[in-house]
Amino acid sequence: MVKLAFGSFGDSFSVGSLKAYLSEFNATLLFVFAGVGSAIAYGKLTSDAALDPPGLVAVAIAHAFALFVGVSIAANISGGHLNPAVTFGLAIGGHITILTGIFYMIAQCLGSIVACLLLKFATNGESIPTHGVAAGMNVIEGVVMEIVITFALVYTVYATAADPKKGSLGIIAPIAIGFIVGANILAAGPFSGGSMNPARSFGPAVVSGDFSENWIYWVGPLVGGGLAGLVYGIIFIESYASVPTSDEYA
Repeated sequence: MVKLAFGSFGDSFSVGSLKAYLSEFNATLLFVFAGVGSAIAYGKLTSDAALDPPGLVAVAIAHAFALFVGVSIAANISGGHLNPAVTFGLAIGGHITILTGIFYMIAQCLGSIVACLLLKFATNGESIPTHGVAAGMNVIEGVVMEIVITFALVYTVYATAADPKKGSLGIIAPIAIGFIVGANILAAGPFSGGSMNPARSFGPAVVSGDFSENWIYWVGPLVGGGLAGLVYGIIFIESYASVPTSDEYA
């Protein structure tokens, strides 16, 4: 069954929780710096703003590697979400309280903003690429694409890291999570941009000042993440224990 827990301010401001927020901030910063930086670097090397097939592969691999590392380095502290959609999907299943989840999302968005500011400074003012739907697509199609690929991501998180019956998967969980993000970018990059992560899209939007289609990358991923939490929780997890401490994933 699905279990939502609001939580308390005492728990959300405990020393362990504050360390978890810092962990999410740091890990998201490193992930976004590598992900957005790979797109900037490819454009710099090719002198071409358009992302061609080799560029798409390069960016997908960079995101997959960076997310694998980000999840790994944060897993023992915060659970290694690095993504408001993952946090929301896990909150739907009762793996994190709603209140703590909100602070996770704030930390993730701040990490993304700082990463993009650092990129702007370190690249001598290179423009920060933002997510947007491709020419010929409408915003509804973009939202649907983001729902589907984020569902796949959060479903993978549940299956490899958040299912209490999963046993010991160790390093497999971060690898699987990184791989599904890389694969989804290859599939959805030319259409919706393949975000799956509101924080990943929010930081570039803030630094570039372009929020024209940013709402797509909140609505789509949050809906997809929430659906994954509902489906996996209702169908595959018979009952949830109380919200786990921060030394477990989620």
